[in-house]
Amino acid sequence: MKIKRVVCAEGLGGFFFDDQAAIKQGAPADGFTYRGSPVTPGYTAIRMPARAVSVMLQLDDGAIAHGDCVWTQYAGISGRDPLLPGREIIGIIQEQVAPVLEGRELAGFKPVCKEVDGLEHEGRRLQSAIRYGVTQALLDAVARAKRKTMAGVLAEEYGLELATEPIPLWAQCGDDWYDTVDKMILRRVAVLPEPLVNTRERLDRMLDHMRWLSRRIRQLAGEDYRPTFFYLVCGTIGEACGHDINRMVDYFGEIEKASAPYPVLIEDPVVMDSKAGQVEAMRELRRALRAAGSSVRLIADEWAISLDDKKEFILNGATDVSGAHHPNDLGGINNTIEAIGFCRDHGLEAVLGGTCCETERCAQVRAHIALAARPACIIAAPGMGVDESVSIVTNEMRRTLALLSIK
Repeated sequence: MKIKRVVCAEGLGGFFFDDQAAIKQGAPADGFTYRGSPVTPGYTAIRMPARAVSVMLQLDDGAIAHGDCVWTQYAGISGRDPLLPGREIIGIIQEQVAPVLEGRELAGFKPVCKEVDGLEHEGRRLQSAIRYGVTQALLDAVARAKRKTMAGVLAEEYGLELATEPIPLWAQCGDDWYDTVDKMILRRVAVLPEPLVNTRERLDRMLDHMRWLSRRIRQLAGEDYRPTFFYLVCGTIGEACGHDINRMVDYFGEIEKASAPYPVLIEDPVVMDSKAGQVEAMRELRRALRAAGSSVRLIADEWAISLDDKKEFILNGATDVSGAHHPNDLGGINNTIEAIGFCRDHGLEAVLGGTCCETERCAQVRAHIALAARPACIIAAPGMGVDESVSIVTNEMRRTLALLSIK
């Protein structure tokens, strides 16, 4: 089967892009939005509706394969690609990607995925959002050509053992720290609640929220439900403690007390101005926490963008759990598969993330990646509503597992 035509359309993501730099500089909240002007290139407002670009591959049998190009909520910082208008992304795809794919025989996924992931535009590698969306569409196309599930294609070509049960979910609540979290508890999500702790004021509320969450779980779900607490703190712990290691270790002691008896993951307790600085700060904090006997585990996300970045953090002991997220930062799906395998080879758990700003298509494809690569958990996305994202990812995994069970 061949690819006949590449077709693109502008679309919408499931949440909003946030100019984190402007927020950290003190932009005041105003209802759901923020007052003031953005400071990060590519933003037209501090909080703006997320955009996406759909990539559709028309196959010569008339079938349509589909993937979506998306950006993270905090695009354009810490080494991430900047936001670009959808029409510009479509122009790049038609100029650089379409000539490579149109007329291409779909013999397999791995070779063409690697080729697309290495394409350049104006002397630079294509934006990760483009590589992510196009390789989603290619995986779908190869699956259609081979009459297999996307998970089955990945398992076959990468030599992976398919999961036999749904991968545990992790959910995010963003700005709604209470009602949305109740939904997570009622749905017994494995990792929760990832509230957005992006200011000092929110950090000051975090310990009380952990205490509330610990009580609330027992009230709503009982003692047999033992989720992991996950808080994204955007460097606010380091800022509040003046980046003093001893003060941060003391603060982590308070985190353990507040969250007891549940395990805790903290993402980006510090955010430095460079990748080298971030690796060093995370490594030293991790060492100090282990020396103090802390059981809190760290995840590095800021500055851990590309596959090589993630490997650097792992090899330098700068993270306890590695986020194979965001796939839209890693670029091609091939990098996501390799990142999860690299974590496993080095004795680390990998969590397969995404972004609230993605689309339902990204979530569906990621469900197949999870079933093939078997990370410790997979994010429920898009959006921040919980119900929709949990159902999208869960249903895609369960449908796929049912199909895979047919002999």
